[in-house]
Amino acid sequence: MSKEKNDAFLKVYDRLYEFFGPQKWWPGETALEMMVGAVLTQNTNWVNVEKAIGNLKGAGLLSFSLLLHLPLDDLAEYLRPSGYYNIKAKRLKNLLQMIEDRYEGELERLFDDTLESSRSNLLSVKGVGPETADSILLYAAHQPVFVIDTYTHRVFSRHQLVPEESDYHSLQEEFMGRLPEDASLFNEYHALIVAVAKEFCKKKKPRCKECPLQGVEEENC
Repeated sequence: MSKEKNDAFLKVYDRLYEFFGPQKWWPGETALEMMVGAVLTQNTNWVNVEKAIGNLKGAGLLSFSLLLHLPLDDLAEYLRPSGYYNIKAKRLKNLLQMIEDRYEGELERLFDDTLESSRSNLLSVKGVGPETADSILLYAAHQPVFVIDTYTHRVFSRHQLVPEESDYHSLQEEFMGRLPEDASLFNEYHALIVAVAKEFCKKKKPRCKECPLQGVEEENC
């Protein structure tokens, strides 16, 4: 692993932070709310997630015990704004049941577990993939694990900082191998990548000439 590559990843962070400023992620008042949001944000935008979480808050249901024992059909109705609400209700129930079975229903026990063990348990839940599991670990548990998503792959492969064929695991290794092991840094960096991808590095019609990362790959050749 070259020092230049390490510097390149930090340079990208510095440019994005200077341009966008702190993103203050993850939006949520409690660890449980962040966990619910991580499940609901699959295949939808955050506006819809907020509506669904708002439904739960409005009904006074945003507690572990109440959500765990809420009938599945009722939960699905509250989650309707998030899309695929029947599937997401099952996934959320599966997640809550795993925490009940393996951590006696206490989120802090999950968060205090080793990163390897907690991640393994999260990935054992049907419907919880690496991105959702790592989002829970980083944002709710404050564990130093870098979250990878389609935005990360798009931004870094377009700037020739990672291979186009990189998968989730290899991309995560790139980031965690080149950056200081710091949950706060990982938090801010991921949020900044999402910001630049949404505003400039769009899937279609990217705004390359205006992008704050313009030319970053040439500086690190």
